[in-house]
Amino acid sequence: MASGSSGPPNTYDDIVSAIGNTPLIRLNRLTEGLKTSSVWVKLERCNPGGSIKDRIALQMVLEAESEGILKPGGTIVEATSGNTGIGLAMVAAQRGYRCVFTIPDKMSEEKITLLRAIGAEVHVCPTAVEKEDPRSYYEVASRLAKEIPGAWYPDQYSHQANPLAHMLSTGPEIWEQTQGKLTHFVATMGTGGTISGTARALKELAESNDRAVPKIVGVDAVGSILKQWFEEGTIGEPSTYKVEGFGEDFIPSATDFSLIDEVHRVDDGTCFRWARALARQEGMFCGGSCGGAIKVALEIAETAEAAGEVAMVVAILPDAGNPYLSKFYSDDWLLDNGWDPKDWE
Repeated sequence: MASGSSGPPNTYDDIVSAIGNTPLIRLNRLTEGLKTSSVWVKLERCNPGGSIKDRIALQMVLEAESEGILKPGGTIVEATSGNTGIGLAMVAAQRGYRCVFTIPDKMSEEKITLLRAIGAEVHVCPTAVEKEDPRSYYEVASRLAKEIPGAWYPDQYSHQANPLAHMLSTGPEIWEQTQGKLTHFVATMGTGGTISGTARALKELAESNDRAVPKIVGVDAVGSILKQWFEEGTIGEPSTYKVEGFGEDFIPSATDFSLIDEVHRVDDGTCFRWARALARQEGMFCGGSCGGAIKVALEIAETAEAAGEVAMVVAILPDAGNPYLSKFYSDDWLLDNGWDPKDWE
């Protein structure tokens, strides 16, 4: 990962040098029922591109440059649910690359508009098709990468720079911020890079410091196949869901399931309800996946206390709430999609 400058504190030579070193913040109002345990959150919206995906975007570009795959004036082509594309577009703008992204049509209009504002060309593709369907955003990205001269297709779902970025930065940051005292690490699972890379770093740091290894807990979306694959080794039947940014309909090779201890599943309503609660009760305006992570983290802390244990749970909050203003932060959108926000008050 890039570092800042040698100048005054909190000054940077360029935008990508400001990636990482995000704050770890203790929850207070949502955890009022806890007596001895605590829940802390890694606020990844504080990255300059607004999400944790800034970390992998930079790492993938740096590796491509060092290997000579991405050359000056080249084009970055990627399939993205939005945040990786935003991170790549930010890095590309700073380094002079063109960007072409494919994105599923369930993603918010704010994400698409933001990608275009940073200079990306965006192709919107149908969500409800198989990964191998030529219309899927994966296949369209693959095709465009072959058609565009000088194109580089990083494929975050398989690129090992994805987990590497978190092994080098996210994991060590959390270890230092908690002084190695965390008992559980919670992260939503999409590409699996965040949970895999962070888990590897935390496990290695715990073992080298003769400390207890924290339990690694993944969070999957109802409709995704990751939990079933983790628990049974079989691929279930995926179904569509509204929450963005995590869950998959295939098994990404960027995920190392051997590093994960358990996987919980959350539905759309849970994600939206707890993301809104996080904003209103803790002042943290974050995305829907953050709501799912928070709900699981709270349940882990409550279960630990019920068993007479003391837990220090750290959860990743991957992104900001801004791209979802027209979706679950809109009462009208919730009502149109079968949820009454008054039920959550």
